[in-house]
Amino acid sequence: MTESFAPHHAHHLFDGYALEITGKDIAEISEARTAIAPATPINIAFLGNESHEQRINAAGVIRACGFLPVPIISSRRLKSKEDRDALLSGLVRAADIDRIILVGGDPSSPAGPYRDSLDLIESNILDDFGIRHVGIVGYPEGHPKIADTALWDALARKVELLRGAGRTVEITSQYGFDAEAVIAWIEKVRALGIDAPIRIGVPGPANVKRLLRFAVQFGVGTSAAIVHRYGFSFASLLSKVGPERFLAQLGKRLADDDLGVIRLHFYPFGGIAPTVEWIARQTEAHRSAALA
Repeated sequence: MTESFAPHHAHHLFDGYALEITGKDIAEISEARTAIAPATPINIAFLGNESHEQRINAAGVIRACGFLPVPIISSRRLKSKEDRDALLSGLVRAADIDRIILVGGDPSSPAGPYRDSLDLIESNILDDFGIRHVGIVGYPEGHPKIADTALWDALARKVELLRGAGRTVEITSQYGFDAEAVIAWIEKVRALGIDAPIRIGVPGPANVKRLLRFAVQFGVGTSAAIVHRYGFSFASLLSKVGPERFLAQLGKRLADDDLGVIRLHFYPFGGIAPTVEWIARQTEAHRSAALA
């Protein structure tokens, strides 16, 4: 993991990056707080095996550490309007949130009245809880259970609804290993007239076995050609790999093309501390190279 990428390719790519954490792992944020820039957005995953209390506690810890808590709200996991209200009111009370990310969620059948994030938007959740900034999710490699046409229709509809309601919108992509697929997806988003800022989902450094396990879980492409370009092989499952090559490919294309506001969102599969330490090393290498 010593490879870094040319400074002109990395220009501004790390500025304003975001992280993600689960309720059970929230102590990692406190432990790494001095290495994370103030006001960094930190998403709070909505896992089926965690409680609202854990999510609310995580938001409070993130706020107390000086970062921006961004709870992910899984529409199909909410059991009722009362369940929705209990979670959101708790988040507002504990962390004074004004931003969330809306997702459909993994369950094949909804636990309550919300089939998808469009239903949740239309439930008046934004006005009810003073939410000003809303994140939505994009899928550069598609979704294993949703047709591409439905994904694109839903993306455009959500942006239209949210902007019509006076909210700022940001799109975060599912992580992947294929930089060309990500660029092609961004180009299509822009071709549709959607100019919202985009966060590219990037896996933080982790061992190959762990990366592949999450890839299977999220329907991410792992062909031999793709993982080779990313920088690892199936023969080295316990070796650790970072996204240097992936970001080098992205950086080159982003330097060549005007694709609007692009930032990074790190999925810290190898832990928060190793991820932010890796970011710091890459940022310093970039700065040193720029001054050389």
